[in-house]
Amino acid sequence: MTSENLPVVVIAGRPNVGKSTLFNRLVGRRQAIVSDMPGVTRDRKEGEALLRGRRVRLIDTAGLEEAAPDTLYGRMRASSESAVAMADLVLFCIDARSGITPADAHFASWLRRQNRPVLLIANKAEGQAGTNAALEAYSLGLGTPLALSAEHGEGIADLMGEIAERLPPAEKSRRREASRAEGEEGEDERPAGPLRLAIIGRPNAGKSTLLNCLLGEERMITGPEAGLTRDSIAVTLHDEHGEIRLVDTAGMRKRARVEQHLERMSVSASIEALKMAEVVVLVIDATLGVHEQDLQIGRLIEREGRACVIALNKWDAVEDRNATKKAILDRLEISLAQVRGIPVVTFSALTGAGVHRLLPAVREVYEIWNSRVSTGELNRWFEDALERHQPPLVDGRRLKLRYMTQVKARPPTFLLFGTRAEQLPDSYKRYLVNGLRETFHMPGVPVRLQLRGTKNPYAEK
Repeated sequence: MTSENLPVVVIAGRPNVGKSTLFNRLVGRRQAIVSDMPGVTRDRKEGEALLRGRRVRLIDTAGLEEAAPDTLYGRMRASSESAVAMADLVLFCIDARSGITPADAHFASWLRRQNRPVLLIANKAEGQAGTNAALEAYSLGLGTPLALSAEHGEGIADLMGEIAERLPPAEKSRRREASRAEGEEGEDERPAGPLRLAIIGRPNAGKSTLLNCLLGEERMITGPEAGLTRDSIAVTLHDEHGEIRLVDTAGMRKRARVEQHLERMSVSASIEALKMAEVVVLVIDATLGVHEQDLQIGRLIEREGRACVIALNKWDAVEDRNATKKAILDRLEISLAQVRGIPVVTFSALTGAGVHRLLPAVREVYEIWNSRVSTGELNRWFEDALERHQPPLVDGRRLKLRYMTQVKARPPTFLLFGTRAEQLPDSYKRYLVNGLRETFHMPGVPVRLQLRGTKNPYAEK
């Protein structure tokens, strides 16, 4: 069953009542950023949870606050209301230690009008005093409150049981049951998992606007304010070639400028999303050109061995496009030589112009990242490369390089065998890597070359 077909459980409530902490408890890992600062969560955070044998799609939302629609908090509230509209069950959280606030009463009244099943959660109800304070929540008219402490894990088991009982009946997959009964579906016929794609870049480069454009809906909160996205937000997208798991990340500034603890957690979440991705879209503000921080992110992508596409956003605001693109390409050729030939796509995420070219470029570089070369073809090329340019002398003796093989893809990784091969100079390694990239058409992806020398049985031990 795909995540779209799972029952949806939405966690809602005013800011700083512990919604993200509860989300992390239910999904079983620290997936959402939590902090004592109110309003940390701005975008909907999704994850899958297994609750008493039932898999659910769990959604953590921004705090519900009264605000004008055109303000940041108004946009956050609209995003939360959209999540509630598609919920099979809403977990409405209050802070038992703070008691019932006017905001709790207001949004409880609003929830009763939404015609959605609601389970009232009195969080932060540690100990007997907290349990007694939770009884005050009866006044909200949402049924019996369930007292728990998400931070300490108290009452979580009871909550899982309540959620499982209130969900709609589980849908049985006829195809799965039939294949299990008949034994028709083999191991090799299982569908591959979704392509994992991360959107990375500096603050205010247009990452969230791009994700909204790809989805065709206002999924992420956007605006002129820099740094709106604080956590890595994963969503699912389908195109004509299959499923893509998209992750929008917080903007990454220079390490020296990252001062607040919350921003450090946001950057850490972005780096973790990059490491989990297969392809990374590096979004650059074309009106500002390539910044040194963009290059640092690009080098991090290469070190992690991920395929990459450069996305030049805000292209509609560029005056001299030919000169701008040439300057950017020249800078990338010099400063990101390790991934020479990296694909570059120009577009405007705000208007949608040119965005249709992005996913085909992602699919193409993903295929290259997964490519393999046969050992016979590889060694025919290797012999020609040795004839064109002999290995250098090291300590007065020439290195004897014997053969190569590809040990893995994702990224393409080759192993070179030879006498004292581990002493091969970096210049000759670059010659071989560039030859591999050009001959076997592997532009824009990291190419790894590992060296293994052969032991001399007559050498002194």
